[in-house]
Amino acid sequence: MSDRPPPVADPVLARRAQVARWTQLANRAGYVLLLAAVVLFFVALAVGFNATLATLVMVTMILAFVLLAPAIVLGYAVKAADREDRERGL
Repeated sequence: MSDRPPPVADPVLARRAQVARWTQLANRAGYVLLLAAVVLFFVALAVGFNATLATLVMVTMILAFVLLAPAIVLGYAVKAADREDRERGL
């Protein structure tokens, strides 16, 4: 057995990892919604646009962008913070 105490988790690193997980999930969901919007658009194009299909395309695109915009920005922030920690040797 080691006499060393167990390492204390750094709350900043734990929070950063949590934000990274959430941004990854939001990115995946956002891109799936964007893909669904494109597929719905081409389905509507093939069968003829109606109000329901147009609304579905709009809603999926809006939801995709609502998820993607902050997720992309926060994802870059997490990567930049990790890079800065590595450069400083932390």
